[in-house]
Amino acid sequence: MQQVTGMTLLAPGCRVVIRDEEWVLRRLDHASDGGWLLTCDGISELVRDRSARFLTSLEDEMRVLDPTETDLVQDQSDRYRATLLYLESLLRQAAPNDECIHVANRAAMDVVPYQLEPAVQSLRQPRQRILIADAVGLGKTLEAGILVSELIHRGRGKRILVVTLKSMLTQFQKEFWNRFTIPLTRLDSIGLQRVRSRIPTNHNPFNYYDKAIISIDTLKQDTEYRVYLEQAYWDIIIIDEAHNAADRGTSAQRSRLAKLLASRSDALIMLSATPQDGRARSFASLMNMLDPTAIADPEHYAREDFSGKGLVVRRFKKDIQGQVSGEFQERKVHRLRPGASEEEETAYEALLAVPFTRAGVRAAGKSGALLRVSLEKALFSSPAACRVSVANRQRVLERRQADGPQPDIDVERAALAILDGALKRITPERYPKYRALMHLLESLDFGWSPAVADDRVVIFSERIETLHFLQRHLAADLRLKADQITLLHGSMSDVEQQGVVEQFGRAGSPLRVLLCSDVASEGINLHYQCHRLIHFDIPWSLMVFQQRNGRIDRYGQRRAPLIYYLVTESRHPTIRGDMRILEILEDKDQQAYENIGDPSAFMNVYDIQEEEKITEKAIAEGKTADVFDAELTPKTDAGEELMALFLGTAAPAPASATASPPPTAPPLSLYPGEYEFARAALAHLNGVRQQVQYSTDDTARRIAVVAPADLRHRFAQLPHEVVPEGWRFTLTDDERAIRAEIERSRQDESTWPKLQYLWRLHPMVEWLNDRMGTGFGRHCAPVVVMAAGLARGETVYVISGLVPNRKSY
Repeated sequence: MQQVTGMTLLAPGCRVVIRDEEWVLRRLDHASDGGWLLTCDGISELVRDRSARFLTSLEDEMRVLDPTETDLVQDQSDRYRATLLYLESLLRQAAPNDECIHVANRAAMDVVPYQLEPAVQSLRQPRQRILIADAVGLGKTLEAGILVSELIHRGRGKRILVVTLKSMLTQFQKEFWNRFTIPLTRLDSIGLQRVRSRIPTNHNPFNYYDKAIISIDTLKQDTEYRVYLEQAYWDIIIIDEAHNAADRGTSAQRSRLAKLLASRSDALIMLSATPQDGRARSFASLMNMLDPTAIADPEHYAREDFSGKGLVVRRFKKDIQGQVSGEFQERKVHRLRPGASEEEETAYEALLAVPFTRAGVRAAGKSGALLRVSLEKALFSSPAACRVSVANRQRVLERRQADGPQPDIDVERAALAILDGALKRITPERYPKYRALMHLLESLDFGWSPAVADDRVVIFSERIETLHFLQRHLAADLRLKADQITLLHGSMSDVEQQGVVEQFGRAGSPLRVLLCSDVASEGINLHYQCHRLIHFDIPWSLMVFQQRNGRIDRYGQRRAPLIYYLVTESRHPTIRGDMRILEILEDKDQQAYENIGDPSAFMNVYDIQEEEKITEKAIAEGKTADVFDAELTPKTDAGEELMALFLGTAAPAPASATASPPPTAPPLSLYPGEYEFARAALAHLNGVRQQVQYSTDDTARRIAVVAPADLRHRFAQLPHEVVPEGWRFTLTDDERAIRAEIERSRQDESTWPKLQYLWRLHPMVEWLNDRMGTGFGRHCAPVVVMAAGLARGETVYVISGLVPNRKSY
């Protein structure tokens, strides 16, 4: 604290007059000149919604508004409306810091108890730092939004940063706005250019917007961002797909960035369906980002070291099935096994005949087998993919021959040329797997037609060359227009990826077939207009199975997910045996879906690349399907949590199965609902302060408002997508109407709902609340003169007070 004028003390939460404007003090820090650094938020007209920092040593005059010197002003409004609204604004600023859910259970979503549990668990802790590690498709984004909403309601979420994959920027941004009216400004490549054009070169772009979302790849590509990050601070940071930022002992940029970000906020929320990769250090690094004291030795620790600190919550679909009747549809899995053509069999023979070399000499045994498997994997995807791999191998061999003739390499190159010729002869007409795909898409049993707008198909392949092959030939054979089929892969820019995902989820879009590489298997929602997914090639990792299928088999899917696997049946015993290895992976994924929940328990390495190496090794060593199947038997009882599997300890029963429903409490209010409060506040503004163009519909509980200048100023710092045309906002507190509008908006070009959710966290409601709190002028409070109800000489005082800490919480 600091004495400023007379006997009054400076403390976070107090109101001060600096440069003839009123501010609320948010933070108080020692300054290097011996004075104090004040971090303030503006309250009065000219500075409302602005943050500023002041050095007490440089301010000639600064006055703290002493509550004991408050001027009392008699309320002359009809039925004391001004006083009621003034008291309401105070109540809304006095959110209790308990473990109850006060507002988030009223978000624009069908709230299920399990979705509230991470927030409740986190609110029990001194600082809200948690890893939400629920399985794919359970709604981790919504669970994060619930916790963030509660922190905003408590005054602890003014500045928010979300870090996610570039393909998920728009999706995450929309979910937070549509469901919780939390406005995240998208800092993709275009958004960053926009910010840099508005601020001086030496200014920190992360201080320009209070709430922003950015790709972790954008952050790691530009070294100057590290300096900016070190100088910025947020109330809440969310790191999506957090497993990508785990420390694997390689000092990767993503890990270094995550560690830096972890130190730049009080609240840290990490999201990941695959929270660790089987290595002790990796998982420990995530725990220590949340709590540096959680795990002392990252190589040797037990579950007890972190389990009682409220740092992790993890559930599988089977754990919460009893709470979500109707929200998860039972998937239907189909396997298509077309027989190989003569041309394919010739290519298989040519592949097996290639005498691979290492260091210029023929590679025998396992070494040569692994080289063969790399080409075999490409061929299992498509002949087009294998031809590219063969060409790459030829270039490598050609460079090795630059130092002189090497006979073994000459033999390998000649064999590769024969293989390439065999692959070239596998035309679409002589490619049974492609013909099987075409037959499926055109069959009456499949029941799909490009003419149906809300019935789309997503096709996955690991290889980009396979996707290009499918795009060329499917477009011609299905007579699709150029805008009806497109690609989604990691080589596309952030804006391109977001645009494709947005088109695929919009009913009004002509897009019907989406061809995806595994960049689309993490995080993004593809289920809005789609319940059909086809694996054109089979993943060699069970974690990829889970990620791919989770794009359409997830919370909110209204139709039964239809999943198809395509595998060519070869007559060659070696190739047929290798194909059976992939079929075992199909079986294990289905077994995990039905019983265990986590498919990575089978291989027990919890890393996609490591799982693929296990599959490659099994094929290279010629293991039989029975042997491979036996090796993939989980070493623990089915149903244990991933954390228990990792640490070798028994996991407690899932909280959702044993605990009572999460505690909730209605927020304090003098009004029956948000609609009544907003209507009363707008009427008061119109009658006393200023003219606001608005209309109300009591039946539909809708309010239409043309934003006045000060509200437009507030929205100037928010993402432009949330501002309606003509600045005419239409809002309702009817949750069913909002959910219907979210669905309807996917049919429009913009895909942003025109009807917005009227609840406590909407920026317009916050604006109204601020207006009501200053309705009687600076440093004034109302007096109500009552003609009846009090005894002679009796006076009633209603007193509002806050006890903040140094951060104004």
